[in-house]
Amino acid sequence: MFSFFRKKKQFFTDEENHLVVKAIRHAEQQTSGEVRVYVESHCRFMDAIDRAAEVFFSLKMDKTEERNAVLVYVAVKDRQLAVFGDEGIHRKVGYDYWNKIVGEMLTSFNKDDYAKGIAECVIQVGDTLQTNFPYNKGTDKNELPDSIVMGK
Repeated sequence: MFSFFRKKKQFFTDEENHLVVKAIRHAEQQTSGEVRVYVESHCRFMDAIDRAAEVFFSLKMDKTEERNAVLVYVAVKDRQLAVFGDEGIHRKVGYDYWNKIVGEMLTSFNKDDYAKGIAECVIQVGDTLQTNFPYNKGTDKNELPDSIVMGK
């Protein structure tokens, strides 16, 4: 029997997926901040930061209590990426910080090691969030899912 439904090809292997999710969970254990990763094939905009902002707001990441969520955005086939932080964390770190971590992620991407680049970025973002928004056992809650969001 022929099926019109095709199984969507996974971008990450199970091991790579585990590496990225583990990095997200590790980062969030040390901060009240939230980190999400969004991966899709094509960027619908010329500028990845515009697409990252659109995804950020569509995932309701701006609804965290301290406005300290960060999105790592990757458009694989278009070879674009961005890191978008909400206003709470952005006020503390500024544009230079975001540009620096994107540059570091590109180093791994240029070696075709996407999962490692994303995981290292997430860990670095987690360290920065920990410095600016430390974990508080009494009040912290996981406000957003830790899984990788796969777009089209």
